[in-house]
Amino acid sequence: MYLCIELEKMGRIVAIDYGQKRTGIAVTDELQMIATGLTTLHTSGVIDFLKDYVMKNKVDCFVVGEPRQMNNTPSQSTIYIEPFVKKLTGLFPAIPVERMDERFTSLMAVRTIRDSGAKKKTRQDKSLIDTVSATIILQSYLETKAHLYSKPSGKS
Repeated sequence: MYLCIELEKMGRIVAIDYGQKRTGIAVTDELQMIATGLTTLHTSGVIDFLKDYVMKNKVDCFVVGEPRQMNNTPSQSTIYIEPFVKKLTGLFPAIPVERMDERFTSLMAVRTIRDSGAKKKTRQDKSLIDTVSATIILQSYLETKAHLYSKPSGKS
């Protein structure tokens, strides 16, 4: 006799590496285990893309990269990102918006692309760098979330 347990379908987590010109988007699978780069868009089209994506997919959370300086204070890019986060929260009030430190993600993306053996022209593709950066933000978020849930409660 087999015991089948149907898991409730979880929604995806969508990560956003918001930029003035381009915005990278990454998503998880439905089990929220694997981060995958989805696309890079011109920033002016991000809201329309997300509206369409949310209509077609269950989304449990948005994770927006938070630009910080080395001393952990907000970077100058914050003035562009905060209005976007406010608009995102207003458009999708039922979907929480989390923030994730995005320091070094572009540098890590360039290294990841280079280490993958990509040709020079591919390595210089800024839209690919933005997509990989969003994926790194999302993977970091997943790892942080897993670490928080795996901590012992301290009770014996």
